Amino acid sequence: MDNKVLIFSAPSGSGKSTIVNHILGIYPGSMEFSVSATSRAPRGEEQDGREYYFLTADKFRELIAEDKFVEYEEVYEGRFYGTLKSECERIWAAGHVIIFDVDVKGGVNLKKYFGDAALSIFIKAPSVEVLRQRLVNRGTDSPEAIEERVAKAEEEMTYAPQFDYVLVNDELQTAFAESEKVVEDFLDDGRLNYSTFI
Repeated sequence: MDNKVLIFSAPSGSGKSTIVNHILGIYPGSMEFSVSATSRAPRGEEQDGREYYFLTADKFRELIAEDKFVEYEEVYEGRFYGTLKSECERIWAAGHVIIFDVDVKGGVNLKKYFGDAALSIFIKAPSVEVLRQRLVNRGTDSPEAIEERVAKAEEEMTYAPQFDYVLVNDELQTAFAESEKVVEDFLDDGRLNYSTFI
């Protein structure tokens, strides 16, 4: 399992974190989350090196100039997020597979960077309407925020063909089984056996 990478991306409400945590539970001690860097300030109980590596915007720009990032994005002016090369090297040095739980554009960029060493999985809800209902059921967003997320999700779904595998999360236990099989195939021989699901 040397120097392999798993990339999970999905529109909000697709069940990505639930599936990622399921996969992590199957491979305890052999997979590790990549901790991203950001130039935003810590919130609440967040700690440097645990939720994020917290950097100043100037330090972030300095590291960009030194080519220290696998990928990065300036989400708002002066607000950066990115993956440090040193974080990947740290995880690989421990003999672990890197897991990325990232937005869709980040997932596409990571796959381009890592190539065949990475398996990129796009998780999506069966339909936009199901996605909207899941966001409503969460009860964490205003109706306006939900519509914003749904509009963003519709745009993000256009990126699905750029991923190695598209997993439709309709029924959770089925999605768990499918994700397990895809990950297992990749870790065993570095290739996907798509015929399993045809």
